[in-house]
Amino acid sequence: MKKIIHSLPFRLLLGVVIGILLGLLSGHYPEAPVSMAFMNVIVSLKQILGEIINFCVPLIIIGFIAPSITTLGKSASRMLGVALLLAYASSIGAAFFSTAAGYALIPRLSIVSAAEGLRALPEAVFQLEIAPIMSVMSALVFSILIGLGVTWTGSSRTAELLEEFQKIILQVVSRVIIPLLPFFIACTFCGLAYEGTITQQLPVFLKVILIVIVGHFIWMTLLYGLAGLYSGKNPLEVVKHYGPAYITAVGTMSSAATLAVALRCAKKSSVLREDMVNFGIPLFANIHLCGSVLTEVFFVMTVSQILYGSMPAVGTMVLFCLLLGVFAIGAPGVPGGTVMASLGLITGVLLFDATGTALMLTIFALQDSFGTACNVTGDGALTLILTGYADKHQIEP
Repeated sequence: MKKIIHSLPFRLLLGVVIGILLGLLSGHYPEAPVSMAFMNVIVSLKQILGEIINFCVPLIIIGFIAPSITTLGKSASRMLGVALLLAYASSIGAAFFSTAAGYALIPRLSIVSAAEGLRALPEAVFQLEIAPIMSVMSALVFSILIGLGVTWTGSSRTAELLEEFQKIILQVVSRVIIPLLPFFIACTFCGLAYEGTITQQLPVFLKVILIVIVGHFIWMTLLYGLAGLYSGKNPLEVVKHYGPAYITAVGTMSSAATLAVALRCAKKSSVLREDMVNFGIPLFANIHLCGSVLTEVFFVMTVSQILYGSMPAVGTMVLFCLLLGVFAIGAPGVPGGTVMASLGLITGVLLFDATGTALMLTIFALQDSFGTACNVTGDGALTLILTGYADKHQIEP
């Protein structure tokens, strides 16, 4: 019993439950001085914890990807190409799967939009700005270039320095990020409950969200099935360890913020190569957003049906899906990153007006946590494919 209480999944679930209860209680008495003061503290605490986690994300990316590329040796460029191809294939595959489901299911649904009336969160008592040393994509490109450069030049001293940096980041993850996550998740759900998202907005699009979540699990099942067939290994040996990562992703709504937990989960699997985990998990956390892509495609079709009376033409959706896969690779692994990065596609390809764009952002935010959880869990399947590829092509660890 003591082991369960001190486990990460239990602490994460406890954070979710406590956050929702406190948010609902404060929202029931929004004008009370105690409630306002409490929410001021919650908003401030969430902002500070988010800043700390976001500051560490580029460091985690550099600490894991760059040393992993150097250990791949002459196969570094090839493995990176394979990883990019896998991420893009998974994203557009999820997009086309969602498109087919949209054409089949949306005409049979009766959906009424009423996404308004949320309570505004109180202002933070104070804000602490902790700017990251660089953006997520800058860290990703920096890691790739440094890793490849060390490989090409054979610089052993730099390779040793990167390995030492990785050990330092591992300690930061274990001693800072992991302990802070339950509190960050509790603050996040407290804010959502206080705003009224959980009690007011969610029922409006409940049918659509449930369909999308089912779609997530179908796509994850397909990914792991294909990964198992290709690698010749049991995919359940990967999935069974991903519970904490899934829960963390639901709470943080961020692939980047979940990175530390995802690494810990993947390392527990006996069928994943450690070098592929260190290389693949941080990389896929930023370029593999299959769950978010699947969600966005289904939602744009739904919003188009609601506001404009019809869904986009098949040709338009095909173009949208192909381009969305590219935008997903460059989208930041943060809450709403995919839809924010692709707003140009929504307005330029699908011709959504301001109302359609606003409604799209709203409904996407309602399930963003589940799309992120699909992204993170799907990373394990792609890492299993990378492991199979490395074994088949006799790439030494």
